[in-house]
Amino acid sequence: MITPEYLKVGDKIAIVAPAGKIAPDKVSMAKQTLESWGLVVEVGDHIFDSYFTYSSNDLNRINDFQKALDNKEIKAILCARGGYGNIRIIDKLDFSGFVKSPKWIIGFSDITILHSDIHANFNIETIHGIMAAGLDSNPSSSIDSLKQALFGQTLNYEFDLSPLSRKGKAKGMLVGGNLAILCSLIGSDSEIDTNGKILFIEEIGEHLYRIDRMMWMLKRAGKLDKLAGLIVGGFTDIPDKDSEFGKTAYEIIAEAVNSYDYPVCYGFPAGHQEDNRTLIMGREVILEVSEKVKLQF
Repeated sequence: MITPEYLKVGDKIAIVAPAGKIAPDKVSMAKQTLESWGLVVEVGDHIFDSYFTYSSNDLNRINDFQKALDNKEIKAILCARGGYGNIRIIDKLDFSGFVKSPKWIIGFSDITILHSDIHANFNIETIHGIMAAGLDSNPSSSIDSLKQALFGQTLNYEFDLSPLSRKGKAKGMLVGGNLAILCSLIGSDSEIDTNGKILFIEEIGEHLYRIDRMMWMLKRAGKLDKLAGLIVGGFTDIPDKDSEFGKTAYEIIAEAVNSYDYPVCYGFPAGHQEDNRTLIMGREVILEVSEKVKLQF
């Protein structure tokens, strides 16, 4: 995997909205935070448009993202927010300039499409972390971890063990993101390769039976068979009660991987939640699940 250059004071970072719309005050707050880090912020031409559920129409979103990709002075692209829309534009983006001059692509949720496509086709690391919409509200643990990743500081995480976790130690490339998005990419040019990898998954707002179906989809597609390890992040805002399906979201996942022997941890602080720690996707990491869970980059 290729690591883009880490940022330094004076570098340019772009904020673009390739999916959902964002409020102007959110962009303003994000700009202030990034400028406090010594970065020069450029904002996409159409970031304040509004086109139904999208930030702008497909063509404008493509043009904004392409402009940021092609500008060699821009060292990182921070997505404004997730939502929906990247699937409509991913095949229209030209990554040839990006491959010659890699830069950090930052985001989560719907941005999983960009992570997966870039890993599958270009072998360049990306950052799964908070977006512009969260730079004014996420706790310092999330914001600081993004800054650390962008400026090349080492990321190491340690947190408490969940009862469902399976102990063990694994080393492998970190891949993954939003569960529904990962499932939607199976069979496409953006499909992830999980063999020998450490898979991270997270989700928001999905009914339990849908989570069960998606886990079976991953299993039937062979995405769970040859993992080095599994990291389960936040599964938040589940609309139905555990009693209606008979299992919690984490129990559904545990059942899907119970025939394997790789380490599994639950409740990693990343995903659609306030404590959303930064992950460097495509980076080889060490996962240790013992009395505590440790993730070393």
